[in-house]
Amino acid sequence: MDLDAVRTFVAVADAGRFQEAADRLAITQQAVSKRVAALEKELGARLFTRTPRGARLTIDGQAFLPHARDLLRAAERAAASVRPGSRALRVDVIGRRLAPAELLRAFHRTHPGIELDVVTLFDADAALAALRSGTIDASFRAVPHSARQAIDGIASARVYDEPIQLLTGPDHALAAARTVEPSRLAGHRIWMPGLVTGTEWGTYYDDLAATFGLTIEVTGPDFGTDPLLDTIADSSTLATFVGELTRLVWPSDQDLRRIPVHGPTPVYPHSLIWRADNPHPTLDALRSHLHTTRPEPPDTGTWTPSWV
Repeated sequence: MDLDAVRTFVAVADAGRFQEAADRLAITQQAVSKRVAALEKELGARLFTRTPRGARLTIDGQAFLPHARDLLRAAERAAASVRPGSRALRVDVIGRRLAPAELLRAFHRTHPGIELDVVTLFDADAALAALRSGTIDASFRAVPHSARQAIDGIASARVYDEPIQLLTGPDHALAAARTVEPSRLAGHRIWMPGLVTGTEWGTYYDDLAATFGLTIEVTGPDFGTDPLLDTIADSSTLATFVGELTRLVWPSDQDLRRIPVHGPTPVYPHSLIWRADNPHPTLDALRSHLHTTRPEPPDTGTWTPSWV
């Protein structure tokens, strides 16, 4: 149904005259007549009766008027839902316990009136596909910054280099260490059952292991974070890697230890990626916030894979 014709019908019904409706709509009286005639033809019903005093609604016109108003209100709501800034910014954070979620929470604390729609997608390929299709506005990912991304219309900015920590139980050989060098971890069993080959985080830890001669085990089913913590707490030989901002809570009797890794410090390179043509004003606010609040890198030397 032609919404311009419906809008014209409502304008004539409200004004009571074709000419006055034309003046309100800034079109000619002839255009008003043509729109109303086309609507009557589409509906198969006469909507107005012309009188010396103007235009009077027929019984069919009276029946149609409230539905016409509903149509126009629905059209306005539909248009408003996609106007820049009128809907929540949809952002992928990979996982709700990980650093990207913490970065987004900090942004929301600074801008509490801004609406956010937080989602978690599987890997960088899924995030890039969602960005290109327009189903998300931005994503936090570890991705290389390449010319190909710019050609594809995907922009990116490095927003946080997150130091990696070693997590151990109280009986582990390194549990009392204040810090540990990556090379010193060679020969120790590092268990990360959540690593998936081909993902950006899987590739990162593969490169970390290859660079420093580490053994990262991915055997066994991945039952999630809490069972992983239970196993690490009870083991004298198993440890795992976690990010500095990863949110972990465990019972006090587990006495887990988070040990900084230095010399050099492996950092996980979080970037914000988005479509360069996305006009959402909250996206600009998020980018500005991440730029101004990006922490300084650790004082010691850092390590990232060559593809970063």
